[in-house]
Amino acid sequence: MDVYEMTATWTARPVRPRWRLALRFAASVVWFPVVCVLWAAVMAAFLVVGMFAEVITAFSNRLERGYLNAMGWTVGRVGRLASWCVSWPELLHEGDVEYYKARVERAVGKWTARASAPVRPQKPKPPVECAIPLRVYRGVGGWYVAQVALAQGWELRPTDERKEVRLWWAAAPKAG
Repeated sequence: MDVYEMTATWTARPVRPRWRLALRFAASVVWFPVVCVLWAAVMAAFLVVGMFAEVITAFSNRLERGYLNAMGWTVGRVGRLASWCVSWPELLHEGDVEYYKARVERAVGKWTARASAPVRPQKPKPPVECAIPLRVYRGVGGWYVAQVALAQGWELRPTDERKEVRLWWAAAPKAG
């Protein structure tokens, strides 16, 4: 779904049944710590292997890129094991439109503050692109993210609003 010009079609997700959320929350309380321990173990294993591979990577950039790509892919996959988890605020505020509106405004405001920060010498440049995940705008829809972001100076980027809404800081210098 690469349609980002017609934000009117980006509606809120249906309210999930309370009993299903309660079950998911109970499972999350057990599963999330397991995922955290697994993630830490994978990171530790990559760190140990990385210390020994440092000798080889001194001579091979290709091995280093491959190692970093494999580490990023693996850590990302382990992190996605907890993507179905439900947090306490999600359990309490499912279907509460005002809560999700405030959440979107807070998230976009945070990114706006970061992007509009002045460039400091010897520091990383402020971010010019961001993604607001579905978890933030589930109760109001992607159209509300677009409205708030456009009012604060962001531009929409091609996006799959079933997962996230991607934004570009309009005041950023254009590449090229």
